[in-house]
Amino acid sequence: MATNGSRAPPGPEDRVRSSPSGGLMDVLAVAAVVVDADGRIVLWSPQAEQLMGYSAAEALGRSAVGLVPDEYRERARGLFAEMMAEHTGAWAGVFPVLHKDGGTRQLEFRNMRLTDDRGACYALGLAADPGTLQQMEREVALSTRVVAQSPIGIAIFDVDLRAVSVNPALGALSGLAPHECLGRDVPGTLPFLEPAATGSAMREVLRTGKPLRDRTVTGFPPGDPGQEYAWSVSFFRLESANGDVLGLTAAVRDVTESHRAGNEAARARERLTTVADATARVGTTLDLEQTARELADVVVPRLADLAAVDILDEVLDHRGSDRAPAGGPAVFRALALAEADPTEAAHAADPVGGAARYETERLVTRCVTTASPVRVPRVREADLSLIARDGEAAAQLARAGLHSYLAVPLIARGTVLGALDLKRIGNPEPFDEDDVVLARELAGRAAISIDNARWYQRERATALTLQRALLPQLPEPQPGLEVACRYQPAGAASEIGGDWFDVLPLAGGRTALVVGDVMGSGVTAAATMGQLRTTIRALSDLDLDPDRILGSVDRSSTGLEQSIATCVYAAYDPATGECRVATAGHLPPVLARPGRRPQLLWLPTGAPLGVGIVPFHTTVVRLHPGDELVLYTDGLVEVRGRDIDERLTELLDLLAPGAALEETCDRLLTALRDPDHHDDIALLVARVTPGPLAG
Repeated sequence: MATNGSRAPPGPEDRVRSSPSGGLMDVLAVAAVVVDADGRIVLWSPQAEQLMGYSAAEALGRSAVGLVPDEYRERARGLFAEMMAEHTGAWAGVFPVLHKDGGTRQLEFRNMRLTDDRGACYALGLAADPGTLQQMEREVALSTRVVAQSPIGIAIFDVDLRAVSVNPALGALSGLAPHECLGRDVPGTLPFLEPAATGSAMREVLRTGKPLRDRTVTGFPPGDPGQEYAWSVSFFRLESANGDVLGLTAAVRDVTESHRAGNEAARARERLTTVADATARVGTTLDLEQTARELADVVVPRLADLAAVDILDEVLDHRGSDRAPAGGPAVFRALALAEADPTEAAHAADPVGGAARYETERLVTRCVTTASPVRVPRVREADLSLIARDGEAAAQLARAGLHSYLAVPLIARGTVLGALDLKRIGNPEPFDEDDVVLARELAGRAAISIDNARWYQRERATALTLQRALLPQLPEPQPGLEVACRYQPAGAASEIGGDWFDVLPLAGGRTALVVGDVMGSGVTAAATMGQLRTTIRALSDLDLDPDRILGSVDRSSTGLEQSIATCVYAAYDPATGECRVATAGHLPPVLARPGRRPQLLWLPTGAPLGVGIVPFHTTVVRLHPGDELVLYTDGLVEVRGRDIDERLTELLDLLAPGAALEETCDRLLTALRDPDHHDDIALLVARVTPGPLAG
């Protein structure tokens, strides 16, 4: 009994077994004829009848020479005599015989002398059709040569998946001579293929008869273990003419070159896709940190398992030159970090927002000082100290499995801004030259967006500083009025605008309330706002009606670089309770009275300032203690895709006369502010207070 998976030795029942019909002997239809010493036919097989047409009754007892054409009978007698006279007599060749139909047939003979137990001699003739025999010989010879000379590795296995024939090409792949493979199992014959999967696939082909065609597998052949190869593997079942399963043929074709070309084409497509994706995803805003995050997210995990975007600190401070940094230490500020999977390597990276100083020998410093990529295909222990910020970080990278490193400079308009720092941990492939090309392309595109963002950030900071400097501080208490005001700049995705508010003391205890909006954005809008505000403050000292003040401002604004602006000017006199109001293309103020629904003051709007000489009109509104006047710019109520009338209704609904004014300002800004912050806002709320001067 076999144990441990070994095969039991063959028993008697295995040594004697019936063979199915349809084999080679049946295809050849070999005829057997026995002739005695007198030349008489004494045995005649059914195959002989098939070849020559005579039945056994017709052939037995006849002279064998009688079956030979007349002109060949002497030759036949001579060959018969020679064979019978020699102890090991035999003859092989082609000889003509007469067919029963009267024709002549050429038959291939194998003749030999036989001796029985009494010493009598006989002649045994084995005959077959020469055409069939030659065809079979050619097929066998051709198939043998084709298999032997084929560059495709071919192996034939029996039903137990033991090799029974292996050609030289497959032997070369296995690292063995063909004869050394015989009798081996699948792992022994095909050691370069994954044994479990290969054996399972072969057994399935044997079971179902369904061929497995052109499955591409990769591996390392024994003859070249350091190089990965690719093979196209096919299995098909071998069957006899009557359908009995004989075994299985394995064909292995080397497709390494085409496989590598296909992989390279796929990588090229992936690179193009990554570049296209980066074009669409990086630089969607003018926010510096957001742009850096977009770059890091694009390269992970397509190009790296861990990516960091580090900007030179001097560049953020706009102290950088248009050249690469001089040799020496460099201070970086981490703007973004992305990782494919959580690993200890992320803890080794510089915290986002923090600054880190790297000495000259560090690889990222070398990258920015030389303005060239730095690639370490296979990171060794000595390299970790040149990559990490300190010894602890180096140990973390080692434990995480960092094995390949790449840093490429971020260069925009000739200025080195920083570096894109890439690490591979889970991806087993080292960074190669193609990766360097792709990383440089991505870094170059992103660097322009980062540079745009940093310049925008600088301009925005300048404009915001200018605008805040031009805006008034919290107003001093005014006679008969309680005032609260707010200014909110546009969000990070937009530029600074020219909105402003002002609270101006006038002669006779009166107070001017002003809100305006310069069209456009940026430093120019802020500067124009400052000029208009200064002009209005100067004209207010002349004790003019609001319409005359706006008219004078309109005339004085002609020639300003960015002069179109809207404005509302309200002058309140606590002695009479009168509020004289004029507008220049501005949204209507809101009047909120206790116990009544707030309402818009629909006043003659006039034209915006800077359009030209147009008439403005002053409207007198009577105010009482507790009444509130709300002045605002369009950034509070205008939202893309929303009707302005609906938004003005929401503004009225949010007002609650009698509430604290600071609370009212916060409530309006929280509820109405556009989430995308596309415009800045100026808001001023004034409430009439009771007093001896109020009418």
